[in-house]
Amino acid sequence: MPKAPGASFSRRAPDNITEELVAVLSSKGSFEFKGLFDIIFLNLRERNAASGGEEMLRLRAYEKLQSLVSQGAVKKTVTGIVKKYKGVAAPLSALTVEMKDLREEWGQRVLAKAAASN
Repeated sequence: MPKAPGASFSRRAPDNITEELVAVLSSKGSFEFKGLFDIIFLNLRERNAASGGEEMLRLRAYEKLQSLVSQGAVKKTVTGIVKKYKGVAAPLSALTVEMKDLREEWGQRVLAKAAASN
């Protein structure tokens, strides 16, 4: 049976991996993926938001990073076999604001659901 139009979710929950990527890449530094992932993994573990195993998290982080590269929020520089990633300030700041708004909206939805169930 085909799915009715508009029957799917219009917005998803805040994305912890993308939030961490944006936070780390907003610094002035340039990172290879291994170093970048190590920082993100530690930050997610501190927030108790790292789930699904390290290898799955590595794959998801790489996919999110490539998505940010294709959006123009991150610049990828290839020198020989070394790939470095550096954040582009303007798109990253816009993305930060968008994610902050989504996080606030999500928090309000959770509070509304909790109030409705009580």
